Amino acid sequence: MRRLIVYLNNVRVGVLEEGDSPIFTYDTQWLQAAGAYPLSRQLPLRSELFVGRIVRAFFAGLLPEAETRARVASLLGVSAENDFALLERIGGECAGAVSLWPEDHPPPASMGVASLQRLDEAALEEIVRQLPQRPLMAGVEGIRLSLAGAQVKLPVIVDPNNGSLALPLGAAASTHILKPEPARFPGLAANEAYCMALGRATGLDAVETHWRMVGATPCLLARRYDRERAADGSLIRVHQEDFCQALGVPPERKYQVEGGPSSADCFDLLRQWSSAPVLDIRSFLDGLIFAVLMGNADAHAKNFSWIYRGTDRRMAPLYDQVCTLVWPELSAALSMKIGAAKLLPEVSPEHFRQLSAKAGLGWPMVRARLAELASAVDHAARHDTVTFSEGATPFVEPVRQIVASRAGRMLQLLA
Repeated sequence: MRRLIVYLNNVRVGVLEEGDSPIFTYDTQWLQAAGAYPLSRQLPLRSELFVGRIVRAFFAGLLPEAETRARVASLLGVSAENDFALLERIGGECAGAVSLWPEDHPPPASMGVASLQRLDEAALEEIVRQLPQRPLMAGVEGIRLSLAGAQVKLPVIVDPNNGSLALPLGAAASTHILKPEPARFPGLAANEAYCMALGRATGLDAVETHWRMVGATPCLLARRYDRERAADGSLIRVHQEDFCQALGVPPERKYQVEGGPSSADCFDLLRQWSSAPVLDIRSFLDGLIFAVLMGNADAHAKNFSWIYRGTDRRMAPLYDQVCTLVWPELSAALSMKIGAAKLLPEVSPEHFRQLSAKAGLGWPMVRARLAELASAVDHAARHDTVTFSEGATPFVEPVRQIVASRAGRMLQLLA
């Protein structure tokens, strides 16, 4: 039976074994270590082994999804359904502090100084050109990168001195995620950059993003919230897991209509698991409200995450906010219902009142936050306080109009 050694920041914590049902076991040394913390809420620190569904929910949640996963598997010559084989080939640089290495491979701590491959503009353009056919640079020697989600993206290292990009090699940690815009969704990079900037402008804890052109391809460059600089300037991976992983839900069931988490499930999770539930409940509520105001129907449980700093567990910053309504061909069905509302355009304050009752929240608090955010978003969108590169402006304007209309409508309904 093949095994993968599981590390957190280059410290060995356990073993993942291949099988009909995957098996995970913590190392005794990690269980006895001062400051040890679990990989997942579903994998608490214990000596007994974990088998099956909850193991798969966490480890499959580290891998790409849908067409991206299928293409990566094809490039690597493995089955798209084989989580273990995929992790064996690309599990070196994942979300959070997790990395997985074959048992016969030297562990990251013994690999010496992590290396990188610096990219000039021509090399970067070539990689971006290849990414749709070679997601995550799968199969290229020395590169073992994995990110969840269906969109094509690439972990990169941004030089803080000159902004140049590099690929992480071996055990090196990335600092940012580069998302080239897919041809079938023109304006996506500018759309996400605008929504995220609007979130920051309205006081939300939202990931820093930048729109940039790489050759003829618009791209989004997002700073990783699960990477931090130590006092000596070295890069530290910060452990994280998304809400689906924390609830034991596999990535293919992330939508509520397919049996995935509801917003009420997420509020319950926050009460049970957060180190500061009052603050994190408000942050999650803000995320739901903001998604509704942005016109984002795709705010599912994998788009909300936890950050672990030792035994401290807090909600991660807001990320992956996009106005999906700008593409009429996309479904307007909500990934997580708001009260009885199933479609994004129908959401009203009454639906948030229903949500507050079901989730055990005080309606006056929810109503006040709905009004505050709608007012802030309305002001920012109508007065065009978020500035962008000139090339992104034509794609931002339709999004801004939708956002302003939705925020204004919510204020009218509240009044």
